[in-house]
Amino acid sequence: MDFELRKHRDYTASYHFLKRLLTTNGRPDRLVTDQYRATLKAVKHLIKQDYLSKSAHQCSKYRNNLIEQDHRFIKRHRVRSASFQSIRTASATLSGVEIVHAIRKRTRRELSLIGFSVVDELEALLAA
Repeated sequence: MDFELRKHRDYTASYHFLKRLLTTNGRPDRLVTDQYRATLKAVKHLIKQDYLSKSAHQCSKYRNNLIEQDHRFIKRHRVRSASFQSIRTASATLSGVEIVHAIRKRTRRELSLIGFSVVDELEALLAA
């Protein structure tokens, strides 16, 4: 989503986003990306700078699509709203959409969001 909030989705945006991600969260065991050239160039640069190991990066349309499938509701909402005006409004909107989607998703029986279980909260409300 960071790419979507930038004016240009290019190498610079990709590089800064991935560098910030790796600096904040550390080295991942696996980083799956699509074959977008700007992202590949940024990943190669980060490998040269030793932020990421070469074996950790994978270009896989299938694995990336599994992750993208879970975020299709956010993409649909973003298209309806044209675009976000600021990081603050994007964050608030996307958090709300993710929580509503997580509540609706039936495959997750034990769902934990921000320290509480939504299922337990709903059962407590229905019991009262």
